[in-house]
Amino acid sequence: MANLKELTHREDRLAGGHRLCAGCGASIAVRQVLLGAGEDPVVVGCATGCLEVSTTIYPYSSWKTPFIHNAFENSAATISGVEAAFKGLKRAGKIPADKTMKFVAFGGDGGTYDIGLQALSGAMERGHDMVYVCYDNGAYMNTGIQRSSATPKGAWATTAEVGAAQQGKIQRRKDLTQIMAAHGIPYVAQASISHWKDLTTKAEKAFAVEGPAFLNVFAPCPRGWRIPSSQSVEIAKLAVQTGFWPLYEVVDGEFRHTVKVHNRKPIEEFLRPQGRFRHLFSPGNEELLAEIQGDVDRAWDRLMARCPQA
Repeated sequence: MANLKELTHREDRLAGGHRLCAGCGASIAVRQVLLGAGEDPVVVGCATGCLEVSTTIYPYSSWKTPFIHNAFENSAATISGVEAAFKGLKRAGKIPADKTMKFVAFGGDGGTYDIGLQALSGAMERGHDMVYVCYDNGAYMNTGIQRSSATPKGAWATTAEVGAAQQGKIQRRKDLTQIMAAHGIPYVAQASISHWKDLTTKAEKAFAVEGPAFLNVFAPCPRGWRIPSSQSVEIAKLAVQTGFWPLYEVVDGEFRHTVKVHNRKPIEEFLRPQGRFRHLFSPGNEELLAEIQGDVDRAWDRLMARCPQA
C-alpha cells in the first residue's frame, strides 16, 4: 500500500510548468499514477489530447521519461509494440536479460472510450505487459467539449446542447471499467484524484502484475465542467460519495470495493455545483433528475452485488 513518507522521496516524472489548466485533473492523475511505478525506468505513450498538447509544446517537454506522442486512437497499440520490441531485444541478447522497464499509455476518455477502444481492447487481449490509464474528464475537452461516450446523461456539451429538443446528453455513459474487466486481464481498477492513497496503491498493483492492467481515473475538467479550478478535487470526492464513481478493483476476475461509502449522498450534491448540469435544476426537469438518480442507484446495486466484502 502506498506510503506517503516513501512517496515524497520518489521522483516526480511530470515536471511543473506545463500548460494544462489550473485545477486540471489529468496532471494530478498522471503524477499519482507514475509515483506507483517505483524506481524502474518508465516509457510513456500518450494519445493526442489535452495532456499531450499541454505538456509537449515544442521545443519543451514536461516529461522526465521517454515519451511517445501517439495519434488520437493508437496509444495502446504503440506502447504494446514498444513492450514487444523490448522483449524481443532481450531474447536477441541486445538488452541484458535482467533489465526491467515499465510501459504505460495515457489517454483521455475520447481517445479511450471511443476512438481508441479497438487498439486498447486488442492490446489487452494480446496480453502485453503494460498499464493503460484513462484520465476520464467526460468529454472531448481538447477539441471543444464535444460529448463522448463517457459524458454523463443530462450533461451539457457542445454536441449535446440544452434546448427544446433535449436537455443535455440523452444517453447513459458507457461503463468502460467493467468492459475492461470482461477482458479477463490480471488487474482492472477505478480510481479518483480525490483519493490519492487509493489511486497510488492501485497504480503500484497495476505496474506489479505480469500482463496487462487498466486504470480508469476520474479527472475533472474545470473548463468543460464549468467549475472553479479550486474545486476539482472536491467535485471528484463528491462523485465517490454519491456513488456516481465507485472506487473498486478487479483482481483476476474478483471484484473488491476499495473505498467504502456506507451512506451515499444524493446525486444532486455532485451535479449542482457543475455548470454543465445547471439546467437540470430548472422547473420541468425533475423527472430527468430522478432518472439520473435511479441510474446511479441501479449501477451501484449491481456493482455491490459483485463485491462480496461490500
